[in-house]
Amino acid sequence: MKAAVIDLGTNTFHLIISEISPAGVDVIYKTNVPVRLGEGRINDNVIIPEAFERGIRTLKEFRDKIDEYGAAVVRAIATSAVRSAGNGADFVAAAAERAGIQIEVISGEDEAAFIFTGVKATGVIKDTSLIMDIGGGSTEFIICNADGYLWKKSYNIGAARLMQAYFHSDPISAEDEQAILHRLSSELPDLKTAYAQYQPKVLIGSAGAFETFAAMLLEDTDIKNISSAALDTAAYKELAKKLIRSTHAERAAMPDLISLRVDMIVIAALITSYVLKELDLKAMSLSTYDLKMGVLYSIFEDQKPGNKD
Repeated sequence: MKAAVIDLGTNTFHLIISEISPAGVDVIYKTNVPVRLGEGRINDNVIIPEAFERGIRTLKEFRDKIDEYGAAVVRAIATSAVRSAGNGADFVAAAAERAGIQIEVISGEDEAAFIFTGVKATGVIKDTSLIMDIGGGSTEFIICNADGYLWKKSYNIGAARLMQAYFHSDPISAEDEQAILHRLSSELPDLKTAYAQYQPKVLIGSAGAFETFAAMLLEDTDIKNISSAALDTAAYKELAKKLIRSTHAERAAMPDLISLRVDMIVIAALITSYVLKELDLKAMSLSTYDLKMGVLYSIFEDQKPGNKD
């Protein structure tokens, strides 16, 4: 059976098509488009007209590709940008009418659960760990072990939100940086409480910005062909300092840093470095599997004998 999953992220729309069989999940096609659905007014909870049209146009293209592959199951998952937008329901209706795509708008808690399922499928969770997924609109944290999650929460501190609210200088000023760190401090006290209770040993970064960190740190590794990798924490900290202190033009010239992330990688580095420091985490890993793979593996589980409705 072929299954397609669309992940309607705040910055990027992803399409992944897989052959699902009793043996597992075999990805046969994937693509992504930098739709930038949260452009301009994400903190005003509005999808601006230009972003709205980019999103619908991309979904039409995805619909054509899904039909070409003959996927029997299609799940389109919308997260923070659609979830929080006052015109999010209009976007969902337009996607159904104009692109033939039925969108599921999920909660932050469900988003975190799918992220955990995706990361777990890599086998990277060996010990009690803290998974972090930095999106454009929200950031999810999941404390877990190989058996399941112990605690999870979604926060509206995604890279696009923080960038639009606080990143007003080039390079980022000490004032802007402190404003972001103050926001993180005010948002994340319950994460610190959960850390104290469960004592995770490893920070696992889920795709997105962490793929960029990994690509810049692991020069001889093709990130597209791996599901997970260990990252050197000290090397990451040096890279983070470089990214935070650099100008837009300097970052744009750096290898392995895609244009969509040239500015948002500064926010991702600030969030990641804050979490490492405040929770005193010594080890880091990358999972290239995230929400979309979590949805695929959920479909796979649902297809197992005895799990069908």
